[in-house]
Amino acid sequence: MKELVAVKPSTPVLKTYQDREVEADEVKVKVQFGAPKHGTELTMYRGISPFQEKYYDTDWKMFLPNQDQEEIFPMGLGNMWVGEIIEKGSEVKELKIGQRIAGYGNLRNTCIIKEEAAFVMPDRMTWKEAMCYDPARFALGAVRDGGVKIGDRVVVFGLGAIGLLAAQMARKAGAVWVAVVDPIEKRRKAALDNGADLALDPLAVDIGLEIKKQTDKKGVDVAIEISGAYPALQQAIRSTAYNGTVSVAGWYKECKGGIHFGEEAHFNIPNIVFSRACSNPDREYPRWDLARVNATCWQMLSAGWYNCENIVDPVVDFTDIVDAYKKYVDQHPEESVKLGVKFEE
Repeated sequence: MKELVAVKPSTPVLKTYQDREVEADEVKVKVQFGAPKHGTELTMYRGISPFQEKYYDTDWKMFLPNQDQEEIFPMGLGNMWVGEIIEKGSEVKELKIGQRIAGYGNLRNTCIIKEEAAFVMPDRMTWKEAMCYDPARFALGAVRDGGVKIGDRVVVFGLGAIGLLAAQMARKAGAVWVAVVDPIEKRRKAALDNGADLALDPLAVDIGLEIKKQTDKKGVDVAIEISGAYPALQQAIRSTAYNGTVSVAGWYKECKGGIHFGEEAHFNIPNIVFSRACSNPDREYPRWDLARVNATCWQMLSAGWYNCENIVDPVVDFTDIVDAYKKYVDQHPEESVKLGVKFEE
């Protein structure tokens, strides 16, 4: 059996492994499909994660120097999978052999998880919908933190899986006009196919000015910035109506330029709200917490609320995953949205 592992920065390989014994409250799954995480996972894969030099202290609520840096390599690659249960422990009560479930884990032929960590998939649910669960959580957080209301005009910056889902969620929340922004044509087309009204290339037009032209000089009620690029955040601010809201959901690196708070931000007083669905307590706590976000996302995806077919794209065989990971996730993101992986039957 094989698993995808980064043995050092930007160096993926397929390594052989042996499964351990299944414990009483666990199940073993034969993996059929999977997907990596193009954002957070990629920074770790490249060896540039902020957690290598600092750690987030949950008591102080601050990043502090990491005195005991642990080597993260080798590290397993992959985020979620779908598969069939082939073995279960003696204390497993609800799950059954042959049942199709989803879960978190690396790209490998088998996964072992606790029963409580399994996501049971209804018959109608596709594997691509299951693979969109993790990005859906952050998309939902960004839309809710942005306060999107019925009748609003919205623009979404960054069309990875999170952005493509956020655009669909904004429409479901009642937005009457949804624009999207991304330099990658493949992703803009996916957003249009999924119902966006306008797709703009930030390398071709002045985004802020174009959005104002499209909205009778007013701007959007809510801008959702997911790309994590400072120039995009600047354009999100420029695109927002006076006293509108910018929901900042991207994970940024250190600012080296591209943002100017002395221009539109100073004069138009937008409400800049940082969004991270898994930072507890939720802004709407106690009505909303991470458990409710998780359950709601799984419920919506299970019911087929969102088109995920063109989000998990392309799909490659697990036997080709080393080259595919380097190409589609790391080196040529313009050729993919969220890489899907198909295992042998």
